[in-house]
Amino acid sequence: MNTLQHSVVHRLPQSYRWGAGPAGSSVEPLVINNLSADDDLIGLTLLSHEGDQAWEIMGMIQDALAEIQIECAVVECAGEPCLFVTRQDESATTCRLKNFGVGIAEPFQDASA
Repeated sequence: MNTLQHSVVHRLPQSYRWGAGPAGSSVEPLVINNLSADDDLIGLTLLSHEGDQAWEIMGMIQDALAEIQIECAVVECAGEPCLFVTRQDESATTCRLKNFGVGIAEPFQDASA
């Protein structure tokens, strides 16, 4: 059975950039007032798994994205693995994950607003 089909990811609410050190080893949040750019990073976290299993699933997601030449990195954030891709690859990443049956959690918007 495909474990990815039982996975749910959520997009982190802010943008990031690579931190000090080798690319892919750390990230830091961007200031909210900055205009977003294509090389900003977006982060995805798993809602469906925790701990070692989350790291394993994120590795599988990273491999699935590498198959279509999307560069990404799995970095620890708040004790859990988060996958980071450039903003310009966000749509391709979302499509790839949906093709594998990964659920994409999105916030509800107030229709009365």
